[in-house]
Amino acid sequence: MLDLYYAPTPNGQKLRLYLEEAGLPYRLVPVSLSKGEQFDPAFLRIAPNNKIPALLDHAPADGGAPLPLFESGAMLLYLAEKSGFGLPNSERARNEAVQWLFWQMAGLGPMAGQAGYFCVYAPEQVPFAIERYTRELARLYGVLDRHLAGRDWIAGEYSIADIACYPWIVPHAAHRQDLAAFPHVRRWFEAIAGRPATRRAYADVEDVYAVRGAPVKA
Repeated sequence: MLDLYYAPTPNGQKLRLYLEEAGLPYRLVPVSLSKGEQFDPAFLRIAPNNKIPALLDHAPADGGAPLPLFESGAMLLYLAEKSGFGLPNSERARNEAVQWLFWQMAGLGPMAGQAGYFCVYAPEQVPFAIERYTRELARLYGVLDRHLAGRDWIAGEYSIADIACYPWIVPHAAHRQDLAAFPHVRRWFEAIAGRPATRRAYADVEDVYAVRGAPVKA
């Protein structure tokens, strides 16, 4: 059994989407970011960076004590290597999936997060910041769009690269991105949205950008 310490943010949704796709048994452990539960000492023992998601594997491969994991990209790699789902078998495709996973962690996620903050949550409008982050996010959408031309999935087959990127494209409207400008991303996005596991993972998830409000405690 896996315990997923979770809030319905894009990073939280990465792990929930993976677990639904892989069919692994898991238990959601909600973490209220607005209440600051990510600073609870018990949570920090699992996730020392006080960020969700975090994972506790009660049946690690070595048969030892429950294994805690933090950082969503590391968790996706761990689960894919353990379960055999989400990493291509060929060395080249596997490396491609890992590269695009890191691209999401280093570029798409951070820039989308900043765009979302300044477009929706910032206590005052900062035009320079909005322009800076939405422009860089559009550049990243373009990178992904060019890569997806002529291919269904990021690494040739559906993988942790697709699962990592998709939740950060879900709030594209709030991030002031128009998928009509990125036809290959739109086709890919719609294909993932239609998957049964995606519908399950998002069935009870509200749009966190739908209502302007105070940001969560950092």
